[in-house]
Amino acid sequence: MSKRNFKGSVMLNPAPVVLITSQNKDGKVNVFTVAWVSTVCTKDPIIAVGIRPERLSYDYIKESEECVINLPTKSMVKIVDYCGVRSGRTEDKINHFNLKLDEGVTVKTPSLDDSPIALECKLKSITPLGTHDLFLLQVTNVKVDENLIDDKGKIHFDKAKLICYSHGEYFEVNSSPLGSFGYSVRKPDSKKKSSKKTSVKK
Repeated sequence: MSKRNFKGSVMLNPAPVVLITSQNKDGKVNVFTVAWVSTVCTKDPIIAVGIRPERLSYDYIKESEECVINLPTKSMVKIVDYCGVRSGRTEDKINHFNLKLDEGVTVKTPSLDDSPIALECKLKSITPLGTHDLFLLQVTNVKVDENLIDDKGKIHFDKAKLICYSHGEYFEVNSSPLGSFGYSVRKPDSKKKSSKKTSVKK
């Protein structure tokens, strides 16, 4: 395989794309789009988010020490793009799209009702990096649309029609699974032996 070298850059694709809601001490809510986001710890559940210091949500999250990470769907892609290029300093993006807000359970910050999955978070730390600062957020509660949960309590993420971001474009996450975690080392199911009737001699 022939490859070409590029200078060091963030060419990690695809990436999740989320809508983060936050509010200031006066209760003013803002929403903005983030693609620099990743799970970094399972227990405690920690999510890392890269945010530019000039973003309004940077101030809101730092002030309130909380926020909500909303996972958007295919039908919300225009909202996602708009909230990534428009600033909450110049307009109210919540009112622009007439977005319905859902009250938080473990945080005061509301989530987006249209989002099928919302992660309520508390701020753990902020680390300056460069163009972006690293926010470590601890997940304190997760809201999941009941329509995605089956009778056994399993969440079917494929039904949510979530989207991702790749080098300036949005894509729906809709492909069939290529495998499940651990499938490469999993032993094949053993064939059930057919039960044989045993005759009893009298």
